[in-house]
Amino acid sequence: MGSDVDERRGFTYGVTAYLMWGLFPLYWPLLKPASALEILAHRMLWSLGFVALLVWRAHAWSEIRAILADREKRILLGCAAAAITANWGAYIWGVNSKHVVETSLGYFINPLFTILLGVVLLHERLRRMQWVAVGIASIAIVVLTVGYGRLPWLALVLATAFGLYGYLKKRAAVGAVEALAIETAYLAIPALTTLIILQVQGTLVFAHRSAGNTTLLVLTGAITAIPLLFFGAATRRLPLSVMGLIQYLTPVLQFAVGVTIDHEKMPLGRWVGFGLVWVALIMLTVDGLNRQRRGAADQVVVVSRATNV
Repeated sequence: MGSDVDERRGFTYGVTAYLMWGLFPLYWPLLKPASALEILAHRMLWSLGFVALLVWRAHAWSEIRAILADREKRILLGCAAAAITANWGAYIWGVNSKHVVETSLGYFINPLFTILLGVVLLHERLRRMQWVAVGIASIAIVVLTVGYGRLPWLALVLATAFGLYGYLKKRAAVGAVEALAIETAYLAIPALTTLIILQVQGTLVFAHRSAGNTTLLVLTGAITAIPLLFFGAATRRLPLSVMGLIQYLTPVLQFAVGVTIDHEKMPLGRWVGFGLVWVALIMLTVDGLNRQRRGAADQVVVVSRATNV
């Protein structure tokens, strides 16, 4: 019974995290006339402040000191900080430049890029269905390149940066709060320097516009950290197969915002390209669920044989 309750909570946490990420395209435009660069700097600084408060309340300073004492973890989290900076910056620019549909494409193809990372960096072998899915996704990129008249570089940057971020975090094997605290600490000085330069140039928006705009910029810290905390709580309670299914809530919502609210154009070529990506994702999902069922069935057989010995 306790396990069922835990899974239901995990499902709620996971859905909440992905819904929040999916609705981000509605938040960033509210921060205008702040530039994407200024928003990114605020997101780094205020995230550090928010997470530092969580670390203080949880008395987790000793855990952070232990992580920082490990050279490999320091390097991995430093690289993760660089990767998430690229992801955040590209995403904010994309949303505020009315490229929300293309940002959603980045998160649609992220699972496929993660598979390629496993092949290249971890020397994993792909199953037949995975190879077919990757092939279809590659064709989709070609179709979308023709449809856009250019390579969908924004989507590729988002998928690459977030895929590398996930890989580096997995290698570091550090708690979500502690990791985010260290990552944003790495980014604090560059972020503060950026804001000072913008102030000197006379282009800083923070505290120079309305109180509402200033408040929204400060809230970027909480907006960033809260879904990450829900995500961390969900991953501890749910099977990976369930997390893999609900992760598509984010790009689906982003796509819906781009098409229905921002009224971005979707000519036939783009529909075909997105359709191919969705076919590839369905194949990956079916393959993953079948593999999980086979694994569960094999486990039952092993337990049954062990009981009959």
